[in-house]
Amino acid sequence: MRYSKLLSSLTAAYGAFALVKPRHLADGIEAPAVQAPAYDRMAYTYAGRDLSISGLALASSNPSVVTAAMVLRIVGDVADATILATGTQDSKVRGKVLGVTLGWAALNTLALVADRRALRS
Repeated sequence: MRYSKLLSSLTAAYGAFALVKPRHLADGIEAPAVQAPAYDRMAYTYAGRDLSISGLALASSNPSVVTAAMVLRIVGDVADATILATGTQDSKVRGKVLGVTLGWAALNTLALVADRRALRS
């Protein structure tokens, strides 16, 4: 499950980044200054989710556990896309949000599919 572990490592790195610099989220979606603290709190929740799910995937040698962690990550990214994209009226920002969140979901999906195929062969 090497691709899933690689993506889990990168997701964990993002989680650590979100803890250190939570304002990246508000800045990235160009949120009004008054809304920035709420996006900081959201970034902290992303950090907790991403660190725990990635930690689970990285610590496990059981393919079923790694698969479950990856599915949780993918579903989380799709939920993030929905929540963040509906929080802006700016089509440029919405496109950026959808590109990042759905792009990351797609990368995680490709990693999981590749790893599951490798297990079958």
